[in-house]
Amino acid sequence: MGQNRSAAEPPGLAEFGPWLAQASILVVDDEPGICNFLVKILQPRCRVIEVAGNTVQASSKLDEQNFDVVIMDNIMPGQTGLEWLAEQRKIGFFADVILMTAYADLDTAIDALRAGVVDFILKPFRSNQLLNAIARCLDRKRLQRENDVLRHELTSPSHQLLLRDRLIGRSKAIEHVRETIARVAPLPTSVLLTGQSGTGKEVAARSLHMLSGRADKLFVPVNCGAIPADMIESELFGHLKGAFTGASRNREGLLLHAQGGTVFLDEVGELPLPMQTKLLRLLEDRRVRPVGAEREVPFDARFIFATNADLARRVEAGTFRADLYFRINVIQLHLPPLREREEDVLELADMFMRELALQLGMPPVRIDGKVEGALLRYDWPGNVRELRNLIERTVILGGFPGSIAPGEQFESQPRTDNLGEMERRHILAVLRETRGDREEAARRLGISRKTIDRKYASWNG
Repeated sequence: MGQNRSAAEPPGLAEFGPWLAQASILVVDDEPGICNFLVKILQPRCRVIEVAGNTVQASSKLDEQNFDVVIMDNIMPGQTGLEWLAEQRKIGFFADVILMTAYADLDTAIDALRAGVVDFILKPFRSNQLLNAIARCLDRKRLQRENDVLRHELTSPSHQLLLRDRLIGRSKAIEHVRETIARVAPLPTSVLLTGQSGTGKEVAARSLHMLSGRADKLFVPVNCGAIPADMIESELFGHLKGAFTGASRNREGLLLHAQGGTVFLDEVGELPLPMQTKLLRLLEDRRVRPVGAEREVPFDARFIFATNADLARRVEAGTFRADLYFRINVIQLHLPPLREREEDVLELADMFMRELALQLGMPPVRIDGKVEGALLRYDWPGNVRELRNLIERTVILGGFPGSIAPGEQFESQPRTDNLGEMERRHILAVLRETRGDREEAARRLGISRKTIDRKYASWNG
């Protein structure tokens, strides 16, 4: 039976890193004295500590719950720790393992590395040596998961379009959203966010996470429509080495990165039907099976879903599973379009102007009364995202589009096949990549800085 961390934290806990208090640890050793010693050290400092007297018990405990770190001895009756670990790695086991050993010979070290051990502690050891080894494992795993999540976001086609700012505004519509988030956030219940593209569904999802009891764990956003259908299972669930062509190593999926935290599945309506089936099973069983694995990993995370599609109609059309729709549609929160938040347009524009000017290292552009009137009259079919993109374009160009004139409604820039328009969009895209550096943009484009300056003047005239 697991033992939970006591309410009173021991002195000096912070020196072993911020993640120790939330860790779940499994000790595998056949010596009761060593097990009791480790429990005495770890029980006051960790969230959960479990003990297994042999590898059979250890396997059973891995089937029951997820562990952040496993501390094991090598020499045990029946099967050595390294033999057991090698077996577990082959069937789907990703946690870090620390090997306790009294034998510091080269052969043992090589065998341990091949089996997937990430750290060693030599017997006899002091408590601080053990705690520092655990802290290193936890820090490394956290950093690896954060990097994987960021890398996934950066490779997503929608990365530059994601709105990350807080839900601001004083309109009744957005006040209702904030009140609902505050009420729902502490609950473990799944939430379905609906609304048009660009209304800030990811902002709402991040707010739900930050106001929940899971805020110290990772928030993992996944755009279901941006991942190719043949890759999405591996991206979400992970895979084992050799599970398919190109799987050169074991890989923990994005879902397991969110262990204890929050998974945000954006555009959930774009999931292929086979993945809808797997998602439904995951929600019901709370277990993750990596591609090619025999073991299902116990999984605990809060799910937030988002869609700009009418899922009820997709259920009628047979492109979305009815049982999955009813499973995720427990609490639905609608994000209003910007045209219903007229009071918030100018506040959002001011905020974007300040933040984007700072981000791009360029001076902000004054929003005068003429521009304010045009912004308020426009109905913003692209919602908050369109407003943000307009402000970013304005900061780069040094002024608002010339189409804004007294008494004239602002018109967004349409996409055309006109050669001049295509040239303009391409130059602006390169400037965004270089954060407004015209010299670097000119170098990448193979034109002179004066050419960019001249085109700016013509676009802004």
